Amino acid sequence: MLLSIKANEVLPIFIFDKEILFELKSDDKRVDYIFKKVIQLKDELKKYSLDLAIFYADVIDVFKYLKSKAYDEVYASVDYDNYAKKRDEEVSKIINFIPLYDCYIYEPREILKKDSSPYVVFSPYYKEAKQVYTKEHSLKYELETNKLSSFEFFDYINEFKENKLVQKTLSIDTIGFKQNSIKYEPPLKKLKKLKSKLIRYKDLRDYLNEDATSNLSVDLRFGTISIRSILRELITLKKQGFDTEAFFRQLVFRDFYASLLYHFPKLHTQDFRSYAPYSFNKDYYEKFISAKTGVPIIDAGVSELLTTGYMHNRVRMIVASFFCKHLMLPWQKGEAFFAKHLMDYDAASNILSWQWSSSTGIDAQPYFRVFNPYLQAKKFDKDALYIKKHLKALSNVNAKDIHDEDFLFSNTIKEYTKPIIKHKLAREHFLSESKKFLNN
Repeated sequence: MLLSIKANEVLPIFIFDKEILFELKSDDKRVDYIFKKVIQLKDELKKYSLDLAIFYADVIDVFKYLKSKAYDEVYASVDYDNYAKKRDEEVSKIINFIPLYDCYIYEPREILKKDSSPYVVFSPYYKEAKQVYTKEHSLKYELETNKLSSFEFFDYINEFKENKLVQKTLSIDTIGFKQNSIKYEPPLKKLKKLKSKLIRYKDLRDYLNEDATSNLSVDLRFGTISIRSILRELITLKKQGFDTEAFFRQLVFRDFYASLLYHFPKLHTQDFRSYAPYSFNKDYYEKFISAKTGVPIIDAGVSELLTTGYMHNRVRMIVASFFCKHLMLPWQKGEAFFAKHLMDYDAASNILSWQWSSSTGIDAQPYFRVFNPYLQAKKFDKDALYIKKHLKALSNVNAKDIHDEDFLFSNTIKEYTKPIIKHKLAREHFLSESKKFLNN
């Protein structure tokens, strides 16, 4: 965020929001990632004779304080989830709030039908998005010269105690979190790799052992790289003859989900449509979140998530389908589990993807489509390399046996559980219950 006190005098700030951090564990990888990037941003700003004031506080308290110091307006990039919208609305009551729509390609009201209603099917949304797209959407912001506002406490984390601003050591420990040893690849380095990724992206992005994805999702989520920078790179590569359509389409899909969440805020927790009587089975849920379902591709995906904070996008689809349609657990529980652990967690993408998998969302897959986790694993992880990487207990088991449900039920594998459910029976039960539900 950037605050102005008078013409050309600014105060860049970053707030570690106590309300958000309160829900997280002290070893949350995302907080460590953000903290490191904030310190990096602080160092970068110093090169331009600027600095970054860092707060650990309730957002409203920060802006009440800054307003009392005669700051008159704030510029901030906005998000569309319910918490962000409510927070920004409250801030705007305190200080002149100037929203910057820079998290996504388009503004939420930019792509609408002729009757000004939102699109609820992706294909026409995408068609309109391409029509609306102009060079302004990939605009590079020019650097302006600004004078840094006087602020005494740049070298601290600023917190409020009994309504007074107090200074604490500039350390992640100060906000109650732990540093980890994960090394993050610089986003610009990843962007430079996009050229080689595009050659393989369209055909191989779903295959679990092909390095064909951009790995830019966490950078897009936290703004460590601009969506505009990625668009400019795509323009350059397209001019060089690269096929950029498939990748651009996925970026627009991200916008589509953000648009849906903006226009239909109830989707945060509610189904757009209902197909089956989902219910909470604690035993199934506990085995799922601890990677002990006995279904290798599911357990491998959950294990990857728990240990790294990442999960391949194809695996997310398989895992979510299994959660909702095999175990018949409510998507809200799965979404919350992902929200707790995903490094690149984006509310719109996560919520709408789970609703797609559960067949309860807008433009979702049909309810009768139930992924077979064994066939999915066999197709996208033929040699079971992904599974073996994340499930050491299966490292010496033949790939064909890992993909064979009957083998897993019939044989005991040391330190690995038998499947908790059979695909055929689970599918038939789900479809039967769905039909009953639809007929009522």
